[in-house]
Amino acid sequence: MFPSFPIERPRRLRRTEVLRDLVRETRLHPAELIYPVFVKPGRDRQDPIQSMPGIFQWSPDTLERHLTTAYQKGIKSFLLFGIPEHKDARGSEAYDPQGIIQVTLRRLRDALSDAVLIADLCLCEYTDHGHCGVLKGETVDNDVTLDLLAETAVRQAEAGASIVAPSDMMDGRVGAIRRALDQQGFQDIPIMSYAAKYASAFYGPFREAAENTPAFGDRRSYQMDPANRREALKEVFLDIEEGADLVIVKPALPYLDIVSDVKAAVKVPVAAYQVSGEYAMIEAAGRNGWIDRRRVVMETLTAIRRAGADMIITYFAPEVVDWIE
Repeated sequence: MFPSFPIERPRRLRRTEVLRDLVRETRLHPAELIYPVFVKPGRDRQDPIQSMPGIFQWSPDTLERHLTTAYQKGIKSFLLFGIPEHKDARGSEAYDPQGIIQVTLRRLRDALSDAVLIADLCLCEYTDHGHCGVLKGETVDNDVTLDLLAETAVRQAEAGASIVAPSDMMDGRVGAIRRALDQQGFQDIPIMSYAAKYASAFYGPFREAAENTPAFGDRRSYQMDPANRREALKEVFLDIEEGADLVIVKPALPYLDIVSDVKAAVKVPVAAYQVSGEYAMIEAAGRNGWIDRRRVVMETLTAIRRAGADMIITYFAPEVVDWIE
């Protein structure tokens, strides 16, 4: 006998591409993508990053041309990482008005007046030891570092940053940055905090790209333990209480549970960073013909959005905008 109630057949809505598109729950849009880029001093530079095929270190002039093209394609938000000409123990080029990020911000602001220019805010690219702050012995001095991060934020805002994004994971850094920005008249500059940043092995290729491999040890004493879930919400709540306007979970795909937890718990926008190792694995497998690269890129980005990310920082952004038009 047949049951008295209708048999549910979800397959009815999967039969054609048009039907699948009609009922799709999660979508990607160019406005949700943030494109991270690396800039270093010089002219006409486009230096390839071996561990991240297709990604480059740019000089300010070539970066301007590259981002202008990306902007015209629909990418409106960019995350800038600077690689200085000289490094020292205190990372002084990070807060030098003529430092690489400040020079680049001024140039890009002239060229792309309404683009969202997000300045990564950390000392690790600028210190000769590769750690994210000033050292006391072999330990990062949290409180001394806060003053330098705050000064860097002000210099970035002066140069035209739309948003400053502290990625150092020092305790109290959001509050220190907010006070410094407010005192200097930059009350309208938002802080996009790397609030839940894990001490991840997925950052490997970034070390080459940003030239910031620690000279000794690692960053596990100030970045989060990958085994911890509840701690992420603690970090996020602390940063929001101190004045963070947006928060980042980093990495993205291995931490979708964290993305989901954070999105459910807070009322500020949540970003997820599809980091260098995630990019490199997809590139390597795609170039070897082991996966359908385009489908995997789109599937991973959809998964990150489905988990709750309002925006995604991804190196695939220039290609993805073509695919989702």
